[in-house]
Amino acid sequence: MSDIAPEIHDIRIFQKLGRVNGKSLESVDQLLLILPARPSAAHFRKLPQGGKLQAVLRKHAAGSVPAFTSRMANNKQTLVVAGTLSASASTFEQLTLGRKLVAAAIRQKPGSLGICALGFKPDAQAKIVNNILAAALAAAFKLPAYKSKATPATIKSIRLLGLDAELDTRRTEAEAKGNNLARWLTTLPPNLLNASSYTDLVRQLAKERGWQFKRFGSKDLKLLGAGAFLAVAQGNEDDSAGIVRLHYRPDAKKAKADLSLVGKGIIFDTGGTNLKPFQSMLDMHGDMQGSAVALGTFLAISELKLPIAVDCWLALTENRTGPKAYKSQDVVTAANGKTIQAIHTDAEGRMALADALVLASREKPGILFDYATLTGTCISAITTRYSGVFTNRAELHPQLKRTGRECGERVWPFPIGKEFLEDLKSETADFMQCSPKGSGDHILAASLLAEFIENDTPWVHMDLSAGDNDGGLGHVASKFTGFGVRYTMSAILDENLFKATP
Repeated sequence: MSDIAPEIHDIRIFQKLGRVNGKSLESVDQLLLILPARPSAAHFRKLPQGGKLQAVLRKHAAGSVPAFTSRMANNKQTLVVAGTLSASASTFEQLTLGRKLVAAAIRQKPGSLGICALGFKPDAQAKIVNNILAAALAAAFKLPAYKSKATPATIKSIRLLGLDAELDTRRTEAEAKGNNLARWLTTLPPNLLNASSYTDLVRQLAKERGWQFKRFGSKDLKLLGAGAFLAVAQGNEDDSAGIVRLHYRPDAKKAKADLSLVGKGIIFDTGGTNLKPFQSMLDMHGDMQGSAVALGTFLAISELKLPIAVDCWLALTENRTGPKAYKSQDVVTAANGKTIQAIHTDAEGRMALADALVLASREKPGILFDYATLTGTCISAITTRYSGVFTNRAELHPQLKRTGRECGERVWPFPIGKEFLEDLKSETADFMQCSPKGSGDHILAASLLAEFIENDTPWVHMDLSAGDNDGGLGHVASKFTGFGVRYTMSAILDENLFKATP
């Protein structure tokens, strides 16, 4: 496997139905206990030493997280980390509680982590436990670290206790693998993750998992007329940039994709000729996270063996400065023949995506999703707690919002359309790359990208303003959140938000 490949160790998950007893608690080092907002004595009677735990709760302020911590009087001295949830708690609130409870628990170096939700109806219990499990699986994954002393693994196994019925955790586990891969790649330092090593890793994953792999290098892209992508790539010191395409076909006879995933993979973004200042460039190794989310989603779909045909396109390059780097006022021609006047070389993401979208939509998928850390204006508009979504099917806006609300990766839809292209009128090309004024750039960028969708393909663009959030977000504790994997899986499985092609 590639030297930059993540160490993926499946966490063993055990399930125990029925009442929690002393033997169950002896099997865990820490227990995450989730209770209703106002737990009754009857709830505590379902637990060993429940009276003691209820007394501890009474001493703590309502609404605190954790609600309380206490050690059980058993051989393991099991640490109980408790939290409460109201009946109306959103998915995001459940995931956030999971992240905070897990963080409190793993300070104690757990080996086996227990999860127990008591006092809820079976359907609610199943949802809560799966959401807390998602937080545990995110915390259990070791992100890249290069310290002289290795950090030990925190969670070695997870036990789901007190269940009313056996849970199907396959989706939660698959989504965790996809999210973990996305976060791993985004966290890698840029001297280890470059276009060549990234491509090698994807090629190896494809070989192991039976995906079809193809790389379009600079010569291929010149023949395809992909001048927008190549304009960004021409500043690189080598010829490593390219667009990678993956096929997942559970039905080998099916040619067209039901779903196509496209990701911006700017491995490192200096801003190009219009060089970024220090603070703005510091975390630009993460400007490839759109591609990581696309790849992580592709992995999750494959892991679940979903019966849909999927393509994945990764636009991999750096955006460097130097004598060959593209410049303001350059005019380039994209793969669909439309011309773009470069205005600001730090608006490179829309250039790289333009050609990738042409190639992806040319194959007439049922629906196309793209992911990109594209604009600062999207962060200005909705902060780093939400991501922005844009689509050429405005009737999808309610579904897009509902998907985010139900899965906990929240989004907000913005408008796009020809009217916004008025701000991108060019005297020398079909479009300006961006407006020199800068206002509403997230809307202008998406409106420009829509011009590179062929065959009227249904299309959703995600501007990943929530791709990195200090302190984590939802169930994920790391700065880079992998936002988008869970969302897309929900769009597929809960909203059926793709149109199967014949």
